[in-house]
Amino acid sequence: MLPLAGIKIIDLTRILSGPFCTMTLADLGAEVIKIESPQGDDTRQWGPPFIKNESAYFLSVNRNKKSVVLNLKDPKGKEILLKMVEEADVVVENFRPGTLKKLGIDYDILKQHNRGVILASISGFGQTGPYSKKPGYDVLAQGMGGLMSVTGEPDGTPVKAGYSLADIGAGMWATIGILSALWERERSGQGQWIDVSLLDTMVSWQTYLAGNYFATNNDPKPLGGAHPNIVPYQVFEASDGHFILAVGNDSLWNSLVDVLDVEALRDRKFKTNPDRVQNRDELISILEEIFKRKTRDEWVDMLESAKIPCGPVNKLSDILNDVHIKEREMVVEMEHPSLGILKMLGVPVKLSRTPGRIKTVPPAQGEHSETVLKQMGYSKEEIETFIKEGIIIPQQKCV
Repeated sequence: MLPLAGIKIIDLTRILSGPFCTMTLADLGAEVIKIESPQGDDTRQWGPPFIKNESAYFLSVNRNKKSVVLNLKDPKGKEILLKMVEEADVVVENFRPGTLKKLGIDYDILKQHNRGVILASISGFGQTGPYSKKPGYDVLAQGMGGLMSVTGEPDGTPVKAGYSLADIGAGMWATIGILSALWERERSGQGQWIDVSLLDTMVSWQTYLAGNYFATNNDPKPLGGAHPNIVPYQVFEASDGHFILAVGNDSLWNSLVDVLDVEALRDRKFKTNPDRVQNRDELISILEEIFKRKTRDEWVDMLESAKIPCGPVNKLSDILNDVHIKEREMVVEMEHPSLGILKMLGVPVKLSRTPGRIKTVPPAQGEHSETVLKQMGYSKEEIETFIKEGIIIPQQKCV
């Protein structure tokens, strides 16, 4: 049995933050019913690339889910949803704050139908505060949350992370909140409302950068591939590519000095980490000149032999074909009914006794509309009426 078997989740989310959250819960065994509007999740149209007619973006975060197309703007559609909520443990949504209230399905309404239901809301700026009504996008959170101010090269243009850290991070915080609320409900019998924002996610991850600011009142600056508190702890260029060197303590530094055997590195001004931080520019200049003398793989082999933390800067094609990643089952293959073999990323949480797993491929739009309503007790005639009225849309009628 999977760890979250028996937990039912109504997923009102789209794009990335919410779908990542609900996919994580589905991987761990929760039953996730994805409610899509008649237009479908926006990301079904996000591309190229497409695999046949399916968006690679959508496929990446929607496995292990059932898809029900439901028109929530119709009173009967809302009635169907609230009937679902009666048997659900969790509802997850990532609309702009206030949208659920306009639809008549906010937390006060949901708990009237199910005292123990947990509502998890993911938004750009949270349910409260002067920014709460702003539209939330990952790049806004990265910029407003401070990440872009410390990313990139010194004196360069602010740079966002290469993928959507604010969205994915908010999805992870929502997952943690949901698991916490489920555990607390075991004692109280009551649900609660979880409020997660992309901006709060970015702020919460500042950790030591915020600590440095609180200690000095100085804004941290971008350092490229370097670290503000540890030297050398950064990317270096070899003769044919880049590698990472992580000298996290003075013992490792002494090992590095022995391996490189360059007299200039034995200077007392580089003896301790505080010394090296103070004399960062001079030290890095010396190391950069040394590391250009050999290839990336030569340096990695040499440094690893001395047990100094290092590694290559990989492209996705490198890491997704890496033997270690394959052994860790972080790339898996599933048979898709219309796409053939579909590659997906694996489940990162490795439980020894009840590991998560990928059971089903991402659903077609409305694939489970009729099945789910039948399981809820609706008759064939009622379902046909819902279809005629455009309240639900079965898979075969989706564009």
